[in-house]
Amino acid sequence: MNWRVFTAYSVTIILWGSAFPGIKLGLESFSAEHLSALRLFIGAFALIIFAIIKKIQFPDIRDVPVIFLLGFLGFTVYHTALSFGENDVTAGAASLLVTMTPIFSAILATVFLKEKYSKIGWLGSIIALLGVAMISFGMEGPISVLAVGALLILIAALGESFYFVFQTKYLEKYGFLPFTVYTIVAGSLFMVFFLPGTVAEISDASVSDISAIVYLGLFPTVIPYFALAYVTSKVGASEATSSLYLTPVVALLISWLILSEIPTLLALVGGALTLIGVSLSSLKIGSDDSIRVNKKLRNLKEQNQGEKV
Repeated sequence: MNWRVFTAYSVTIILWGSAFPGIKLGLESFSAEHLSALRLFIGAFALIIFAIIKKIQFPDIRDVPVIFLLGFLGFTVYHTALSFGENDVTAGAASLLVTMTPIFSAILATVFLKEKYSKIGWLGSIIALLGVAMISFGMEGPISVLAVGALLILIAALGESFYFVFQTKYLEKYGFLPFTVYTIVAGSLFMVFFLPGTVAEISDASVSDISAIVYLGLFPTVIPYFALAYVTSKVGASEATSSLYLTPVVALLISWLILSEIPTLLALVGGALTLIGVSLSSLKIGSDDSIRVNKKLRNLKEQNQGEKV
């Protein structure tokens, strides 16, 4: 890994990790729906400027409905549900719950795309779900309120999972950055309904509050996608995304430093289990296909040995 790739990795992890405490701070002055809308509006505006400079072409008309659907699930649902969830759940716990996205993605790919999910993948999913339960029980506050908050964040992760699973052929057709521009702009259009209330809250907000929202809209929403695209082009998609398991670590650290959030021991143990489960579910070693290949190799080796004897 050269220094450019390492820098891109670090930028992605730090900025995405900072989004969770950033949302928590933004919720002190903005409602969840207006915070999400403003964040997407700022991000979409920046990406439109980028698209004009780079002369990115419009997508094919026949792909527009799918782009709107994926933009809605991956950005409108994700950002809105996450912001509402963080009304009740700590930023650190939210970042741990969102790590369920790879498992949801694998299960969706198994159901809809008929992709095979290995036995170790299912084991990892069970471990991760156990970790999610421990995180939920380890959070402080009324159980009923925390349950709703955790559920909303899991819905956010599910929406993002649909986006990741069904974007593949469109990424091949348009490329990573153009498709990201299309879907973020599409996702922001669904938030136009909240525009009047957003303008009203901006007029009552302080300069520091507005600065925090601008940070959320430009940095965690836009820049990591460019950095991740660069890393993917250098080391491949699986290597690039595997590093994102460090995001909750950054989120927990920033939440502790800025928000003085100290997670309970049970929540930390649950977070560790969730990360272990997600890591196991992404392993290709031990999959059913790998086992069958290894058996064939062993049989061939035994046959060769028998022929030599």
